[in-house]
Amino acid sequence: MDETAFRKTCRENQIKITPQRLAIYQVLSQSCDHPSTDKIFRKIKKRFPRISFDTVNRTVLTFVDLELVRVVEGCGGGRCFDPNLGPHHHLRCIKCYSIIDFYHKTYDELKLPKNLPGDFKVLNKKVVLEGLCKKCKP
Repeated sequence: MDETAFRKTCRENQIKITPQRLAIYQVLSQSCDHPSTDKIFRKIKKRFPRISFDTVNRTVLTFVDLELVRVVEGCGGGRCFDPNLGPHHHLRCIKCYSIIDFYHKTYDELKLPKNLPGDFKVLNKKVVLEGLCKKCKP
């Protein structure tokens, strides 16, 4: 999502667009490595030395609520975030916990089992393949 769409989403949801929020969104939207809150905080702290970790964390979680970014499942350590809202899947290294996006149309079109438990509504499908990345494999 570009900055114009970000601003529109914030206005529609009555979220004030502060320089800090905009900077946090820019860090997220320009990131390809699924950053954790800590990584986002370290980058933002350089520009806004007085910003707190709590402010960054609450802002990122607000962005999740607004569907500007998604939480990445099972990334090890703290929560990681994904600004890529389009259909894609993840490769996850079980050693360094890096997450790499990949695209595969067949996975996008996976058929859901008819016997899903309860009254569950699937909103998103994502395949996560685990293994060792290039720098971690022997």
